Amino acid sequence: MISCLSGNEAVAYAMKQINPDVFGAFPITPSTEIPEYFAKFVANGEVDTEYVTVESEHSSMSVCIAAEAAGARAVSATSSCGLALMYELLYVAASNRLPITLACVNRALSGPININNDHSDSMGARDAGWIQMYAENNQEAYDNFIMAMPVGESVRLPVMSCMDGFITSHAVENIELLETNAVRGFVGEYSPENYLLKKENPLAIGPYDISAYYMEHKVQQARAMMAAKARILEVAAEFEKISGRRYGLIEEYRMEGAELALVLIGSSAGTAKAAVDDLRAKGVKAGLIKVRVFRPFPGEELAKALSKVKAVAVLDKSEAFSANGGPLFAETRSALYDSENAPKLINIVYGLGGRDFKTEDVEKVYARLAEIAKTGKIGQVYTHLGQRERGDAQ
Repeated sequence: MISCLSGNEAVAYAMKQINPDVFGAFPITPSTEIPEYFAKFVANGEVDTEYVTVESEHSSMSVCIAAEAAGARAVSATSSCGLALMYELLYVAASNRLPITLACVNRALSGPININNDHSDSMGARDAGWIQMYAENNQEAYDNFIMAMPVGESVRLPVMSCMDGFITSHAVENIELLETNAVRGFVGEYSPENYLLKKENPLAIGPYDISAYYMEHKVQQARAMMAAKARILEVAAEFEKISGRRYGLIEEYRMEGAELALVLIGSSAGTAKAAVDDLRAKGVKAGLIKVRVFRPFPGEELAKALSKVKAVAVLDKSEAFSANGGPLFAETRSALYDSENAPKLINIVYGLGGRDFKTEDVEKVYARLAEIAKTGKIGQVYTHLGQRERGDAQ
């Protein structure tokens, strides 16, 4: 079924088809529409979900944690400072192995106050123990949310299904929806082995963890994240059978014979793909890799995909303030460290606070990569793209 939906509508519709037990709801731009649309489904009797309105995002995640701990399937949606307000509880959810599914509509963190898109919110939570998946467009936003649930529930980790605020969340596109019965069959019933309301096996969730046990539990979390990589691919293969759409940890675009490549995340991949097509038509051996899954990080897959490339630019839509580059660059550089055929690598931070990213910007990056490939000289490794400098025309 083809429908014309915004990204927010598509995710809310996916939630409706899944019919979760609990929705912890609190609005924040640009994710506000997701709980709004879902509230209509609740009011119309289209879902059986307990829709819990709360006083803050911290409380909405608390509701989800309590629901999952009790044996229910819980979802929520947030953005930017809302995710930051959940920060304490993101760690609680992950450490208690509660597979909450959260729609994160990426928006710049304050300050200064900004409501436009970059990835500073979810990247700030990258080490909280959540699986992170990113969508390029509305179709992927819908598909990712559906796939997130069987992934998280099988490895018992929460999943953050991310899409770019306004660019994806509010733009309207034709997307292909699955039949509701197919979605529910794919996701299945949530049947946790242990939960608070299981009288046959009383247990505590989230007790004080003394030093004799804390590290063992953290290692279990780490191993679950490692196991998530294989499970994501298994779920994607199962999803392809019912949808015809194929997904991996990364997407390689025109990488056959590529000598120059970009690595990036999210909706910017669409802009970059258009530039790659133009450059290929001009004889430039350009390619692109879109990272769909950031946690667990697809290091081996990236290293293999980049093994025959001469020069690579990793594009970060968030600033790590490490003085050495952004988070995607740090992960990619680490992944390539042991590679015998590692390409020349640079990092470009771009698009902060919603700064435009155009095909001509992409072409400038490829022009720089071509010069690096030609001369072997990298120059400044870590730079920014698109900002004005002092003295520039306002």
